[in-house]
Amino acid sequence: MERSTVELASRASLRLRLAHGLLRVTLRPAIDGLCVLGEWAPQRAFALANRAELLAVPLRPARGTRRRPVRFPGFRAEWLWHRDDPGPDDIERGAILYFHGGAFIAGGLHSHRRLAARIGRSARLPLLNVAYRQLPEGHITDTVADTLTAYRSLLDRGFRAEHIVFAGDSAGGGLAFAAALAARAAALPLPGAIAAIAPFADFDPAGKRAHPNDRRDAMLSARALAVPVQRGFARDGVLDPAWSPVNHDFTGLPPVLIQVGNTEVLLADSEALARRCAEAGVAHTLQIWDRAIHVFHAGADVLPDARAAIAEVGAFLRAVLPAHRQQLAETAPRVRA
Repeated sequence: MERSTVELASRASLRLRLAHGLLRVTLRPAIDGLCVLGEWAPQRAFALANRAELLAVPLRPARGTRRRPVRFPGFRAEWLWHRDDPGPDDIERGAILYFHGGAFIAGGLHSHRRLAARIGRSARLPLLNVAYRQLPEGHITDTVADTLTAYRSLLDRGFRAEHIVFAGDSAGGGLAFAAALAARAAALPLPGAIAAIAPFADFDPAGKRAHPNDRRDAMLSARALAVPVQRGFARDGVLDPAWSPVNHDFTGLPPVLIQVGNTEVLLADSEALARRCAEAGVAHTLQIWDRAIHVFHAGADVLPDARAAIAEVGAFLRAVLPAHRQQLAETAPRVRA
């Protein structure tokens, strides 16, 4: 793998372009409108966003997916794996530690079960989907602490750090980096890779407000992303720069894959993360997908672009994780001398 790679995905499919245009005139105005409630009554808005997770209860992962609930002090998680792949008891193969998105106020096991299971299936790895504490109950410091609790649980079970992947989307994509930085600060061994989908990794909204995608994004605006951090995380109106992964030195981090759309407001955060990787000499790939809506991977049932992106995540993880490389070597045809 080259140390630094930027890949521009091919032109968006017709379905993705239609979805982008439709959401731009429907969902984007609705989310911007909800910002008013978040700014004037943040605790009420955060509590309502938490309850939206109940709407996702009917969602089910693909047939053949196995589930196992896990309870931690203060939060829940669940293992997801396909019946044809190694499960979480096969610690030699490794695992994905997944952090869902939702701007730290929404999302959870139900909303992300189908997407997370697809990613695990693509990588042929069991995946631990973590429902970390969110606003209004949990501050970002609590959230990051939960990621470390989940990571320590894998290490305590016997998983080797280099066989573990930190992955996530949106807020969870930023958390994948925050968790790795927290593990380094705690003198824990670092994971084998990081895979982030449209990561929210800079809590200072200035960069996103100045970015042209603040007007082009089909779903999110800099204002929408600023509400949870400024009304929920800020202390006396002040955000600690250390809470944002983009403000850290990435020296020693494992190989990184970042996927983001070329019209997303979070392209600003993705580019900042890629710069930090480059400055620290961390091998990384930034994939920029044409007209991709935020976390378009969740539409894999109908979007060919989403299926291709998930396949890219799986290919990346199979290429960088030692257990997969060893399996490929063992199954490769031998040439007689």
